[in-house]
This record gives sequence, structure tokens and C-alpha cells, in this order.
Amino acid sequence: MEPLVLVPGLLCTQTLYAPQIVAFADRQILVADHRGHDSIAAIARDVLTAAPDRFALCGLSMGGYIALEILRQAPERVSRLALLDTNARADTPEQTERRNVLIRLTEDRGFARVPELLYPGFVHENRRDDAELKATVVEMAEETGPDAFIRQTRAIIGRMDSRPFLPQITCPTLVLVGAGDTLTPPDLSREMHGLIPGSTLEIVPDCGHLSTLEAPGAITAALKCWIGSTSAFSPR
Repeated sequence: MEPLVLVPGLLCTQTLYAPQIVAFADRQILVADHRGHDSIAAIARDVLTAAPDRFALCGLSMGGYIALEILRQAPERVSRLALLDTNARADTPEQTERRNVLIRLTEDRGFARVPELLYPGFVHENRRDDAELKATVVEMAEETGPDAFIRQTRAIIGRMDSRPFLPQITCPTLVLVGAGDTLTPPDLSREMHGLIPGSTLEIVPDCGHLSTLEAPGAITAALKCWIGSTSAFSPR
């Protein structure tokens, strides 16, 4: 049975995948530590060092950027790929400036406000007043901490445009996104789906960016179908 490597997003911990960790408890699972470096390439190298020889790979948001880099560095080790609520493009100047504002805020005034500022974009508009979900997101951010947040943010800023690489992906690939994801909207997933041969696209209704927590049943079902496939998905 294939081991499964899960790569969390910015300011997220293994809690991001808590429902899926339970659902896939019958196999070896590694949740990647993506807190120690300020480049996607260095994070990917660390994950590969810790990972089994061959594995299924799933990344959400920043985890998707890392997953693509893992696949670039060691394609022979990745048996299948799931890209959740992410995109293949490089940062835009506007995005970089917003991220630098958050870095300066963290350095000058402290980290406490950052999770509060980010939360509305992390979830579907209907979940913005969900106190339990917000508490989970804030707890993950606090566990990550300000220093790791700055490193993660700098890694995101420095990521490459992965679109030229996508047509080279040959393993079974799932591209999934919440229909109400405002950080990485569905059009960015449609773009990746169009560039990855034979990939499957899932758009989850009434769901935002943190899909694994917002719609755990739907995401787990999609991942079970993905990890249960025996060959590349049929071309569109």
C-alpha cells in the first residue's frame, strides 16, 4: 500500500489534514514539516529526505507549490499527485507587496493580528463567522509561529512559475478546489488541469480555500478515488 505524504499550507499544521489522516489510517502517512526554510526548493529537499522511497503526494495551497517542486526534484519517487486549492503561477507584484506588508507587521508589531487578518480569505464566505473553524485556524498559526511564518512567506514570494513544467507530469493527478476559494480561485485549477495530461478536476461547492477542513467528506472521497486508481486518469 502506497505511503502518503501530506504537505500543509501557509500557517497550517497536520491539523489541516486531520480528517484525512483518520480516513487513511491504514497506510503510512508523513505530514511534511515546511517551517524550516525560506525557499520552496530547500523545503522540498527536506521533505524528500524524510519521505519513503516512493509515495503518493498531496499538497494544499503552499503545500501545492512544494509538491510541484518535489515532483521536479524526484519524479521517480512520486506515484501520484493531488493539488488542492493551489496554483502553478509565480507571485504577482501585488501579491508580493501584500505578503511583505504582513512580514513587516509581524516584525514591527507582533504576530497576533496576522491570523485574524488572513482568516476571512482562508475560508468560504459562509464560514467567516464559524468560531470553531476560526479557532482551529488560529491554533495552527500559533503553533507555526512568527519566525516560521516569515520563512514560509518568503518561500512563497520566491516560488517559480510551474506552468511550463505541468505538461511533463505523467503520474495520476487530481486537481481540486473549493468553488468559493478566493485566494486560489477555480480558474487557476482549471488552468492546471488543462496543462497536466490526463488529470482529474474536482470543484467542491460551498467550500473555500481550506477545503480539507471545510468539506472533509467531499475531499476525503475525492482523495480515496485518486489514491485507489491503478493507472493514469483517462485523457479528457
